[in-house]
Parts: sequence; structure tokens; C-alpha cells
Amino acid sequence: MQNYKRLLKLTDNDTFFLWGPRQAGKSTLLKKYFSDALWIDLLLPDVYRTYLTQPEILIEETKLYNAQFVVIDEIQKLPQLLDVVHWLIENKGITFALCGSSARKVKRGHANLLGGRGVKYELYGLSAREIADDLDFLRLLNHGYLAPIYRSQNPERLLNSYISNYLKEEIAAEGLVRNLPGFSEFLNIAALSDTELLSYSTIARDIGVAGSTVKGYFEILSDTLIGRFLPSYRKRPKRRISNMPKFYFFDIGVVNFLAKRGELQVKSELIGKAFENWIYHELCCYNSYNDRFADFYYWRLTTGIEVDFIVNYIDCAIESKSSENIKSQHLKGLRELKKDHPEVKKMIIVSMDNHDRETEDGILILHYLTFLDLLWQEEFF
Repeated sequence: MQNYKRLLKLTDNDTFFLWGPRQAGKSTLLKKYFSDALWIDLLLPDVYRTYLTQPEILIEETKLYNAQFVVIDEIQKLPQLLDVVHWLIENKGITFALCGSSARKVKRGHANLLGGRGVKYELYGLSAREIADDLDFLRLLNHGYLAPIYRSQNPERLLNSYISNYLKEEIAAEGLVRNLPGFSEFLNIAALSDTELLSYSTIARDIGVAGSTVKGYFEILSDTLIGRFLPSYRKRPKRRISNMPKFYFFDIGVVNFLAKRGELQVKSELIGKAFENWIYHELCCYNSYNDRFADFYYWRLTTGIEVDFIVNYIDCAIESKSSENIKSQHLKGLRELKKDHPEVKKMIIVSMDNHDRETEDGILILHYLTFLDLLWQEEFF
């Protein structure tokens, strides 16, 4: 299998949390950087049972091996171990890499977060820059961003296994929901809402539960890194705007499988939603790996006119369009945004149109490869 050079840089100078969905490559990345570290894998049943009953053994183990750097994989399975980690940082000067695929139990269980000493990193699925010369646009939008599935000749089986393991290991094993069949049905319906405004009540009617239950389900998806909310940009609105957040799944391959989309082609009806998911994924990768700490929003009038992504406080506005021929009607959202927010610094349409150009009113129309090159050259934010 192709080995991709990941762009997230790690050091052993500070204790850190490394979060990311399953199969994003967290363990592989940690082994690359810290092959000589003391490694504790809480996925192993005997290791888990040992630290569950006697977390203080970590103190004795670090002393025995004279460990100065320790990796703990799947830390969310034993949040109480963080008390011992904290003591070792304070009293023995040991540095830790704390890795996990779900922050829910850590955050919501009021676990010891090390007094703010733990730097936070997040590893996403593959970005186009990491795939580099192996980039196949249609393969990416069909298979998704997880390396084993992206390269697979039979992604459906792997995606089915991925979702089954997620339900079994993240949801059922961690006791996050009482009604697992209901949550499984919710996943399929939620995938249809990828990139869309959330309507908890509509989804609740479809699966026969309360709106508050659906809202809680989406929060579980966010906490287990299966998706993320995109809030509305509401600073100084001059017209009525939408207030509900959007939701983006972390991987378009997972969305395609859950929503039963079949194989996407360039001019198919659903390619636009997949393209939008991918552009947001690329923005998040760039933002995270380059420590930009930008905030993302969307902007939408109640009439339906919208702009997909607003960066920070109107530093940059980005509209994704899967069209191969960008026309005036595709620019309407950005032009309406400019009326309400003349302070916007950059306006960009990212598309499949091969003719890069700039309109008289300053809108950049860029092919997605041009856009990605400029993004990673830090041209936009």
C-alpha cells in the first residue's frame, strides 16, 4: 500500500493529546515519530484490565524503564488514568502522547485535562496534498479520505466494516446510547443531511424519536469525531439569515455508503455535495496542520442564497461549485454577501472549471487544484 507523508508535525517537547477518527493513521504516525517510547495500548484487553484495576502501575512501569516519553493509545477508554499522568508530569517530568478516537468520555466525564498542559492535535483523513501524485479525484470523492479505503479496490466492504466497528466499539462498548438500532437508523438518515442545514425535528419524525434525542445523537457524532458542526456567520446581519448549524461528516466515503449513493460521476446530481464536503475537509486539514486556528462559518439568507464557507470574521469567503463551467449565476451568493459585508477581503469560487480567472468585482474563480496549491501556500488565511 502507498505510504503517504502526513503533514501533521509532532514533537516530544510537550505532552499532547492526539485526536482523530479510527483509521486516520494516528498510531502509525506516533510510531514513526516515537518508535523508542514506552507504549501502552489500551485496546489490548489485558493491558486495559491491568490499568483499569491498578492505574498506579503506570508510575512503577515508568520507573522500571526509566521512561521519559510515554504513548498511551485509546486514552478515552480510561479517563481516570489521566490523574496518574498528571502526577507523573508534575513530579517526574515525564512527557506523554495521549491518543484517542473519541473525546466524549474525557470531556463530558470531567476527566483530568492536565491543567491545560496538554497540547491538542487532530489528525484528519488524507488531504490532497498528502496523497500528492497518487491523487485520483473521482476515487477520492467515492472512496473517501481514509488511506486503507481510498486505495482499496473494494471500498464497500471496508466501509461496511468501518461503520459496524464504530457502532460496536465506540457507541455500544462505551455505552453512549441506549437504543443502538435507533442510532444506527439515525446514522443513515443523518448522512442524507451532510453539508445541509440541520433540522432536528425533521430527522426525529423520520426515525420516530424526540428532537432532543436527535440533537444528542449529532453531539455524539461530533464528540466521536465522525462529524463536525459548521455554525452560521451572524455578525452584524443586515438581512434575515439562517441560524441553525450545518453538519459535515468527517469522510465522504462514509457518507456515500450510509446514504447509498452508488458511484458518483463528475456530472451526477450528488457530486456537488461530495465536492463541498471535500473542500471543507481540505480547509480543516490546512487549518489544523499549519496552526492557523481559524474559525469557519457559513452564511445563508433565509431566501436560500448562501456562501459555503466564511473564514474568521469575513477574512475570506469560499463557495464550492462542482460545475466545469462557472457562470454568473454561480457568483450570486458571494455578491450578495459583499452587499452585506463590504469588508470581505477575499472571495473565491473553487470548482472544476479549468479556466482560472478574476471577475471585475474581485471574485477569484479557481480550479480545485489551483485553489489547493494557493491554500497550502498560505495565500487565503
